[in-house]
Amino acid sequence: MKNLSSVLVFTLSGFSEIRETQYMLFSITLLCYIVILWFNMTIIVTIILNRRLHEPMYIFLCNLCINALYGTTGFYPKFMYDLLSEFQVISYAGCLTQAFVIYTSVLCDFSTLAIMAYDRYVAICWPLEYHSKMTNYTVMKCILFSWLTAFFSLSTAIGLTTRLTLCGSSIEKLYCEFWAVVKLSCSSTTVNNVYGHILILVYFCQAIFIFFSYIRLVSACQKSAESRKRFMQTCIPHMLVLLNFTVATLFDVLYSRYGSRDFPQSLHNFLALEFLIIPPIVNPIIYGLKLTKIREQVLRFH
Repeated sequence: MKNLSSVLVFTLSGFSEIRETQYMLFSITLLCYIVILWFNMTIIVTIILNRRLHEPMYIFLCNLCINALYGTTGFYPKFMYDLLSEFQVISYAGCLTQAFVIYTSVLCDFSTLAIMAYDRYVAICWPLEYHSKMTNYTVMKCILFSWLTAFFSLSTAIGLTTRLTLCGSSIEKLYCEFWAVVKLSCSSTTVNNVYGHILILVYFCQAIFIFFSYIRLVSACQKSAESRKRFMQTCIPHMLVLLNFTVATLFDVLYSRYGSRDFPQSLHNFLALEFLIIPPIVNPIIYGLKLTKIREQVLRFH
């Protein structure tokens, strides 16, 4: 086994199962990335160019789409390059950078979805107080909170990872993640493990908060037909997005820590990529179809 002082490159061994289909996968991946860029940019430009959409809910949606572009940029270009390369390797610094970009995007997504749930809760349960509570200043603070907490959390993870002495260079995934690097350590990883569990717990609590908010909203919406209509139009899409994203992310995180080696690598690869493929494509479609103002402006824009 070699020490990190002499080995500064990781091998992404997850590609070993897809060599026979790499060119087909490249075509599919390129198409997915183009669709992600097109759909999310359409929503972002539509919201920015239309003053009618300069409301908290749409600004948070715009932030969600910007974050999708940021996160997928950390994965797709490198993944497509590896599909066409003979050797799938990544430098130590590049590996930590990729993990940082992908997982800051994941944490920012959770915070943004939690903020959007709070926004809907206030809009439906306290409609008369909505504009006094959700001011431009509050919206800006919420967006900064979603990004800064993610950046701080993962910057700490980088600091904890770089102190480790590594005794291996093979990462059993198609991309880099912090726990995959930590598992290569020949020194104690207790601090990293505890910190990882704290992050999982904190952000899982955000997901629970969102679900409880919607439970409250369901009961509140029984009072009037207008509230029920607003709930169906703005909250159902949000719940679908959250459910898909939470399940996909939890699988990726928990499998990385506790997954069995008997699990087929090809199936593991597919499930590990789900949160990088489905939400960035589905989110703009769901919101574009279900939110009337967005749909009208997109159709007018085209």
